[in-house]
Amino acid sequence: MQDVDLPALEQLDRALQDHAGPVVLDSFCGTGQSTAILCSRRTDALVIGVDKSSHRLNRQPALPENGLLLQAHCEAIWRHLVERGIKLSTHKILYPNPWPKPGHLGRRVHGHPAFPLLLRLGGHLELRSNWQTYVEEFGVALGLLGHASRVAVVPKEETSLTLFEEKYRQSGHELWSINTNIRVSEPLED
Repeated sequence: MQDVDLPALEQLDRALQDHAGPVVLDSFCGTGQSTAILCSRRTDALVIGVDKSSHRLNRQPALPENGLLLQAHCEAIWRHLVERGIKLSTHKILYPNPWPKPGHLGRRVHGHPAFPLLLRLGGHLELRSNWQTYVEEFGVALGLLGHASRVAVVPKEETSLTLFEEKYRQSGHELWSINTNIRVSEPLED
C-alpha cells in the first residue's frame, strides 16, 4: 500500500460498513462512466470504481447512491478487499492499457504480481479489450491457475461501457471479451 491509497481505503471501509449486499468492482475505471452504467444495472449492489488518476475521475458527474469512485492503485484495493474477506459479485476490467511490448508483461494485469489477489476476490470476472492478443493471454493465465474462461466478440449492438469502447467501436475495431466465474472457497497463501 502507498500513502496515496490510504484515504481511498478508509473511504472503502466506511462504504462497506454501511452495505450488506453484493459488491461490484470496476478496476481501472478511468472517468467512471462504466461505474455509473454499472450502478444503474446493479441497483442492489455497491459499485466501486477505482482508478489512480484524479484527472480522469474528476470528469465523472455524481454517481447514484450505490456508487463509489476511489482514487487509488487497484492492487491496493484488491489486497484490502482480500484481507477483509470481501468476495465480489462481479469484477469488470475494461480496456486496460495493453502494454504491448514483450518486456512489459509485468505491467499487464495477468502478468502483474498482484494477479493472484484479483483471483481471490471471486465472482464473475470480465475483461474487455480491443486487442485480441491481450484477451487471449489473460485467458491463458486464468487457465494456468485452473479457471476456465470464454473469449467472445462484444456484440456491436451492446451499449458502450467506456469512452475507449465507444471510440474503438466508432473506428471499426472488433472488441473482445473474456469471462469467467471464479469460485473461492478457501484463502490462498500469498
